[in-house]
Amino acid sequence: MRTLILSRLSQLVLVLLAVTFLSFSAMNVLGDPLFNIIGPLAELDCDAVARGEIGSTSSSLDATRTDCEIVAEVKAEFRLDEPLLKRYVLWLGDSVRGDFGTSFASEGVPVSEILKNKLPASIKLMIYAEVIALSLAIPLGVYGAYRANRRADRVLSVVSFGALAIPNFALGVVLLYVFALKTGVFPSSYDKSSVWSEVKSLFLPAFTLGSGLAAGYQRLLRTDLVTTLQEDFVHMARAKGMTDRHIMFRHALRPSLFSVITVFGVQTGALIGGSLVVEQIFLIPGVGRELVTAVVRDDFPVVLAGVTVIATAFVVINFAVDLLYGWLDPRVRAQ
Repeated sequence: MRTLILSRLSQLVLVLLAVTFLSFSAMNVLGDPLFNIIGPLAELDCDAVARGEIGSTSSSLDATRTDCEIVAEVKAEFRLDEPLLKRYVLWLGDSVRGDFGTSFASEGVPVSEILKNKLPASIKLMIYAEVIALSLAIPLGVYGAYRANRRADRVLSVVSFGALAIPNFALGVVLLYVFALKTGVFPSSYDKSSVWSEVKSLFLPAFTLGSGLAAGYQRLLRTDLVTTLQEDFVHMARAKGMTDRHIMFRHALRPSLFSVITVFGVQTGALIGGSLVVEQIFLIPGVGRELVTAVVRDDFPVVLAGVTVIATAFVVINFAVDLLYGWLDPRVRAQ
């Protein structure tokens, strides 16, 4: 088990380093951070000004300083004069301490403060979606296995395939129109004025995200349960007079959950990706919506921080899933 933990930890660190470096490089190579901060002023050739080839004028942003002084101060503040690799190392060191810099678009606002305000809504949405998914998938998977190859099982198969085929954005728009705008059963936007209001306002977006997950989990669990119920130990349990309910929940369900647990970590990526769209549809002030806005506004520090948080959440959840799988499977514990 110790070897598994050390191996997964090293992989976690390497993945995070790769993701953050590639993201940092893309932000700095594909765009001009200086232009995104001070606009056309970034195109001023201050070297030519220093040589006297171009006259120096007072800045339109600050009459007490020249344009080149503004450019120099911004470059120094954001370390834009440093080589790319050095800037990345400095940024990484600050990020480990929770300092992601300041937003380009919201002048002077720390990115960590923006994330602090946006993270709670996203975390609640994803937990809510997983709760809905597992609450639907486990009983329906058990029922589908119990009624395998009968009419009820075939109906569940059709419904689950349909849920898997419907895109999140399409389902979200339909649910928003029918249950919020048309009937008013649920609010059309995020409301955290009370616990009940928040739970109610998050139900539609959580169901939008959780329905596809539930369909995938249900299919996996049903298939594994059908296989497990054919094992010799199940036939032995029936020969001893145990009821089907006792066999299903005490002997067959636990080993059949392994594949669901494994996929749980992988599906986290789909959940995070889906939340980017769902938060936009239901006006949820979460990290996903903020990240989309930051991309549109070329707000590099917020984009980098958002990507880092999402990547960290993904690898940490998969790390936890690997440990849980190792704890549940005696063969992995023995190794």
